[in-house]
Amino acid sequence: MMLYWKSFLKQKNTLQILLYINVIAFLIVKFLGLILTLFKVDANLALSYLMLPSSLSALMYKPWTLVTYMFMHANFFHLFFNMLCLLWFGRIFLEYFSQRQLLGLYLLGGVGAGLTYIGAYNLFPYFSEQVNFSMLVGASGSLMAIVLAVAMYVPDYEINLFLIGRLKLKWVAGAMVLLSMFGITSTNAGGEFAHIGGAVIGALYILFLKRGKDIVRPFNRLIDAVVNLFKPKPKIKYQKHNYRPPSDADYNQQRANDMRELDEILDKVKKSGYTSLTEDEKRRLFDKSQKL
Repeated sequence: MMLYWKSFLKQKNTLQILLYINVIAFLIVKFLGLILTLFKVDANLALSYLMLPSSLSALMYKPWTLVTYMFMHANFFHLFFNMLCLLWFGRIFLEYFSQRQLLGLYLLGGVGAGLTYIGAYNLFPYFSEQVNFSMLVGASGSLMAIVLAVAMYVPDYEINLFLIGRLKLKWVAGAMVLLSMFGITSTNAGGEFAHIGGAVIGALYILFLKRGKDIVRPFNRLIDAVVNLFKPKPKIKYQKHNYRPPSDADYNQQRANDMRELDEILDKVKKSGYTSLTEDEKRRLFDKSQKL
């Protein structure tokens, strides 16, 4: 199992990793809920520490929820349809962009969606009675960022919808945004505001990218920095050298070689003078004479 997981991570398939994280997080939270229920504790206690509150005072005590909420889901069908959309539109995104851009936009879109939700619930009086207990959960804000990004980049890309037929991506994305706008006063108002926030991030991403600015790059750098904190430091390898002092025979042999080389150079000096020596011979003459 460990070898499979290491091999999976080495493939660096961000889409698969995001799918795995969402599914595993859902299963862990559900398992914890089951354990809590057996002890007559609220089953949603674990999830409540991972969902994004609209209350600013509650957010101060749980700032991590601005990230964790986008990996949590309320029930199986919530998870299933979000992951189906992530798989579908994520594959289209990766036809034109990199794995790192997908991860960065998923996170940036989720953060933008969460901030839009918080801002709307604290700005509009319509939500004044709900702001203290409303919570946001789900990856749909991140998904809307991905959908709008590919729809703006390749608006005429055609997809095949069940019972509808082939539609251009720009019409699908436009319909999704309009449905969210019409639902901002519904029972899922928080989720609809998150969709709109994610869509805006996706659109801005393409607009900036066309001007040569990748706004998700800081998120990728932050991810790299966090990952590097948990990477084990490479161990320094010390090479052990077994030093063996030379024997008398080795020493005598080396000394004889040095004497012979020195004699050859001195003979040349005697015959042709010191100036006839090359630079290498002058150096060796000096070294051998000092050594002997």
